[in-house]
Amino acid sequence: MSLPLQLSYIELENAKDVKLVEFAINGATYPVPRNQQRSDTLRKDLDEPLTLAAGQLSISVHRKKSRLRFWHQPPFETLTLGSGDVLSRLEGQVFRRRQGEILITLGFVSRTTTADMAPNQSSSSPADTESRQSTNEKLTVGRSISTDITVCSSGTSEPLHSEDLQPTTRELIDRCPRFRVLVVGKSGVGKSTLINRIFGLEVAHVAKDRPGQAAIEKELISPENDRFILHDSRGFEPAEGSNYGVVRAFLEQRKRMPDVKDQLHAIWLCFQVPILKYGERLLEDGVEALLKEGKEALGDTPTIVVFTKYDRLVSFVRKQKVKDPEAEAKRYLQTYCVEPIQDFIGGANISHVAVSSKRKGERGLEELIGITQEKVFKKFSSSENTVSAVHLAAAGAQRMLPTLKIELSMEVGRQRYWRALASSANFQNYTMLNCLGVIHTDIVLVWNFYDLDDHLNSKEFRNLMMSMVGRLDAASETTADPAPLPRSDTIAFNPVPLLTLTPVILPFAACMILVTWAYETYQRLQKVHQKFMAYIVDLTHVLEILFLHTADARGKKLTRRAIKLAFRAYYDSLWMGNVHTEIRRFESRVGAQDPILEKITSLISSDGAEVEVRAALEGLPPFNSERDEEWDDGQQGR
Repeated sequence: MSLPLQLSYIELENAKDVKLVEFAINGATYPVPRNQQRSDTLRKDLDEPLTLAAGQLSISVHRKKSRLRFWHQPPFETLTLGSGDVLSRLEGQVFRRRQGEILITLGFVSRTTTADMAPNQSSSSPADTESRQSTNEKLTVGRSISTDITVCSSGTSEPLHSEDLQPTTRELIDRCPRFRVLVVGKSGVGKSTLINRIFGLEVAHVAKDRPGQAAIEKELISPENDRFILHDSRGFEPAEGSNYGVVRAFLEQRKRMPDVKDQLHAIWLCFQVPILKYGERLLEDGVEALLKEGKEALGDTPTIVVFTKYDRLVSFVRKQKVKDPEAEAKRYLQTYCVEPIQDFIGGANISHVAVSSKRKGERGLEELIGITQEKVFKKFSSSENTVSAVHLAAAGAQRMLPTLKIELSMEVGRQRYWRALASSANFQNYTMLNCLGVIHTDIVLVWNFYDLDDHLNSKEFRNLMMSMVGRLDAASETTADPAPLPRSDTIAFNPVPLLTLTPVILPFAACMILVTWAYETYQRLQKVHQKFMAYIVDLTHVLEILFLHTADARGKKLTRRAIKLAFRAYYDSLWMGNVHTEIRRFESRVGAQDPILEKITSLISSDGAEVEVRAALEGLPPFNSERDEEWDDGQQGR
């Protein structure tokens, strides 16, 4: 069979976990419906064959959202095939390729007409004569064959397996999908507020049980943050009976668990800072016993003592009219809280932090997250250069510190896909769309937004990011960075931005990829490292803006509008222009171990990044989870 190829049908088997499939050819997009007789199969039979000449066929696969939002396969991926790719591996009239667990079959037809044959009839060979037995046009549909063929994007015969290009986070999340924390403390010490604030929940299921009803074995998982498991233990006051024995047995049980995902990853012992003048007591009998047993009871599980409601102590001290209330409160904490606990553990230092979880006067929470992360890293990491599954789970679960998300993204990238980007063996024969796709998935998974509808992994958001990176080429052609998109979203002399009233205008259409290099194979693209650098840095900065823009929206799902606002804020900023300029001017330093990776790191974590983020956030309306819009609503970039 030769060009032009005539596509007759497309079929995807073993696709029960697929939500939607579309294929695009010759500028038109077609849905592939699910087969009514076979629920694991999607198939589209074309009434009129479509010509695949010198163009490309792209197949977009959207997988169903799992409960955990962690996939063995990416939630969205696009397979792009050129006519040469298909023709070089065609068996009869059928092309097959396995994409992960999905088997994709393309059926083609032979199209012969009298007009096509007429000029050569007199000199035709017997074989030619036999092929023209009918003067009418014939359409012969190829039948499926069992041969499993994979085609390289470059058209070579080298086999490719999609398993070779999987997110680095895949194995880590399989090993430990959630960060497991035991919080010990009697009702009323502030556990709920603490958990809600740090892990971005609207209402944590703690401190709601009457004495005797709390079950420490129960895994408390919120759909608002499914990277986190809470085990709640009430305190040890006499009214709560033998709870000390329950906690002790639970600790022993979890220490014996063979899988790291089932072990305890951190213990927070929560005590309200006592006001002695009010007759309050710091420690209960059971806690004293637990602390005395120390290593034997707690083992080497990262344990932090959390002194809650520190703001209450500061307010009390201020009423005493002392000269320096803050200094006096610190002295009080050391004398009446830290030292008594150290006495129980034989004078050893114990990790501790005083916190206030109320919005006004909030303090100590970032320190608690930092101490927990440090102890988790020391406990569960086998190498300084390797991200542990628990470390990833812990950083992903917390929703307060964007810096931790950024650091973990870089550590995950260093493990595999960000290294040697100019000559990486990981990406040979893959299109840039697939190469950047796996990097995109890794970065988004680390951030762990409450993204119920999977907007950050959508085709539209990925298209926008590719188009943003495309500004590298546009600016180099004009030797200057493009001016920011003219703003039509604010009213002069009116402090209320129109962004609160109208759809967000984007500089690009989200429904398509505007850069042709997305379909080029990695090794064929000039200055390929620049594309990787820009995509990684741009995506990280957009997510950082988005994270801070939605930081106060506990328990509120992410919207497309919020993503568009963050994207637009970064695109319009001098920050993006400066980043792209530095990337275009970048030259590898002689003697550097991995200069491209070093440059990416410096661009992401530069000293001025925090100032740039704050500047980008200025003028954005408050996050409103009740209002959303389509990707291309108000689109100027069409």
